[in-house]
Amino acid sequence: MHINLNGQKMKCKLVEKVEKISKQNIFSCYQCGKCSAGCPMAERMDFLPNQAIKLLQMGSEEVMNSKTMWMCASCYTCSVRCPRGIDISAVMEALRLISLRTSVNQVEPSRIPLEELEELPQIALVCNFRKMTR
Repeated sequence: MHINLNGQKMKCKLVEKVEKISKQNIFSCYQCGKCSAGCPMAERMDFLPNQAIKLLQMGSEEVMNSKTMWMCASCYTCSVRCPRGIDISAVMEALRLISLRTSVNQVEPSRIPLEELEELPQIALVCNFRKMTR
């Protein structure tokens, strides 16, 4: 895959929004991978945390179509391990907020099977709806 990089593309509107919301400098990441190595949810992500940051650095909006931001548990392990002090959990939260502002529901309550609704803890449902609906 060939990606043509230029200054205009690298500082795209998505990166500007993420930096404004998260108050983090995406470009200070130098891809050491410590965040991904310590992430307890990494195996469930389609892009590791450092890969998501790299996609943002390259100006790619592909990260918005991934489940990485939704799998982030906001446990701050990545943020604690980062030698550059980037709060990656805040970046993931910013990505979730941007996605939610598009007004597309990721969860449709009427599609959840009744037996699952009866089994799941109510707090899990509430958190899921807060996290994944507009």
